[in-house]
Amino acid sequence: MAAPLSVEVEFGGGAELLFDGVKKHQVTLPGQEEPWDIRNLLVWIKKNLLKERPELFIQGDSVRPGILVLINDADWELLGELDYQLQDQDTILFISTLHGG
Repeated sequence: MAAPLSVEVEFGGGAELLFDGVKKHQVTLPGQEEPWDIRNLLVWIKKNLLKERPELFIQGDSVRPGILVLINDADWELLGELDYQLQDQDTILFISTLHGG
């Protein structure tokens, strides 16, 4: 059983509006059999942090197009996207590039 992980989850570019306007969340993910990855994290965020309109954040098992994901200030595309295994003290930043008018 893996130990719990402490990560910072941050939302910007308007995405924070789906999370009661809170930009930064210090999160402790419970210990589990398999390592935490971004795919598991998104499910956890949807269950525990997302307050409204999940369709504006999640599409299928990933973030919807138009949301940039940075892991420790690096583009998640360089790190394996959904398969990136979270490390203790990681910072995951979700930035919406979709600005409704």
